[in-house]
Amino acid sequence: MRTRPLKVALLGCGVVGSEVARIMTTHADDLAARIGAPVELAGVAVRRPSKVREGIDPSLVTTDATALVKRGDIDVVVEVIGGIEPARGLIMTAFEHGASVVSANKALIAQDGAALHAAAEEHDRDLYYEAAVAGAIPLIRPLRESLAGDKINRVMGIVNGTTNFILDKMDSTGAGYQEALDEATALGYAEADPTADVEGFDAAAKAAILAGISFHTRVRLDDVYREGMTEVTAADFASAKEMGCTIKLLAICERAAHGGSVTARVHPAMIPLDHPLASVRGAYNAVFVEAEAAGQLMFYGPGAGGAPTASAVLGDLVAVCRNKLGEATGPGDSAYTQLPVSPMGEVVTRYHISLDVADKPGVLAQVATVFAEHGVSIDTVRQSGKDGEASLVVVTHRAADAALTGTVDALRKLDTVRGVASIMRVEGE
Repeated sequence: MRTRPLKVALLGCGVVGSEVARIMTTHADDLAARIGAPVELAGVAVRRPSKVREGIDPSLVTTDATALVKRGDIDVVVEVIGGIEPARGLIMTAFEHGASVVSANKALIAQDGAALHAAAEEHDRDLYYEAAVAGAIPLIRPLRESLAGDKINRVMGIVNGTTNFILDKMDSTGAGYQEALDEATALGYAEADPTADVEGFDAAAKAAILAGISFHTRVRLDDVYREGMTEVTAADFASAKEMGCTIKLLAICERAAHGGSVTARVHPAMIPLDHPLASVRGAYNAVFVEAEAAGQLMFYGPGAGGAPTASAVLGDLVAVCRNKLGEATGPGDSAYTQLPVSPMGEVVTRYHISLDVADKPGVLAQVATVFAEHGVSIDTVRQSGKDGEASLVVVTHRAADAALTGTVDALRKLDTVRGVASIMRVEGE
């Protein structure tokens, strides 16, 4: 074993960063044995240096992150700051000064992954980011390495624990959205401002990363179609149960049937109860992968939190340090296919549409005619009502999103349609 330690700079010492530092200290001997050399925490960049950080030598703490990554003796920079800047600039500086980088920054990787990979390659350094998607679940490395010889056709998953906790509560207890959100906030699953989670921004960043790796193409955050889950109601869950389904906020990345393009999207969807993702409860994450040779694979576990995310960071740290000792680098960017990302209008799936209609003869015929005129085939129809008002639930066969949008626009113009109560995609069949 080499006795000279590999030096690590830690950028950020919050919930995740403090756990990274703790594990590096408490498991130092094990890490050294696995790597082939000891690892040393050489500096910790923070915004508030006066805060007491248990287990961290105060002499290592600095507010000058740029000076830390420029030192020249740093082997690996671990970035757990989050956000775009200053994280982006610090990572670029780390590459320029000879350090490899381990990051948990999903937003940055989704937005600027191509530029970061290019900089890592230019300086012959590693860029690893297992912790950017699905917390402790080993997902990036299996997609990037274990399945490198296979063709991945679809990745579908629950990649945000906050939204899954909320939807699970609504499903299991009958709670409304706000009530379930309040409980998630009280338990610490939801931030004071939950917008990034409940509006799907967090999941969209992860979908961009997963699609890029799975399909070997450039997929940016702006390419991902996104819908939040704030409009999901108890009535939607009741409808889902009638179909033998539940509702999840899903990140879905898939190749088009013709293979010439890909799609990436995040939205609530009904999913059959016998699908593996339907049983994912609480704040857990799970990702379902469909590959040509390997078939169907399921990755499941805690998707957030200090210790789980730190576990993924440390796994990357071990891999990067091993590469450093072997004077090699691991897998880099693999966006060789340059497949276009199709717009949401071209996505084909099933739909569940709930309409408020007048309770009188001929309404169903009018609605069916509109669907037929737009080329959307109806699978099932359920109608109920009294006192002149009725509810009409239509479940379609697979149809393009653009065709369904045109259908709904035309339905709204019918005098007999009082309103469109909800539209929900049906996935996983």
